[in-house]
Amino acid sequence: MSLHIEIGYRGTDRSDALDEHVGQELDSAIGRFAPRITRVEVHLSDDNGPQKEGPRDKRCLMEARPASMDPVVAEHEGDDLYDVVREAARKLERVLDRRFKTS
Repeated sequence: MSLHIEIGYRGTDRSDALDEHVGQELDSAIGRFAPRITRVEVHLSDDNGPQKEGPRDKRCLMEARPASMDPVVAEHEGDDLYDVVREAARKLERVLDRRFKTS
């Protein structure tokens, strides 16, 4: 079973490569939880827009919705969208691991 992932962009252009990166990182980090998650919402933003660089201006917020449980959220900010996706996915993995161990 694969994860149902919804990706939203704000302040940056949508990219097939970035969409694929999100899917790969989530599959690697939380794929084992897929049967217990109804969907994952990923919100990617670039506060300065695609034409300007800035420190920690990229943000990835991930919200996983476990079946019959409250949603869990993880986020990360940094200078590169690919890096913030990877780190947010790792944080989400830790949050879900704790959530499912206590349920």
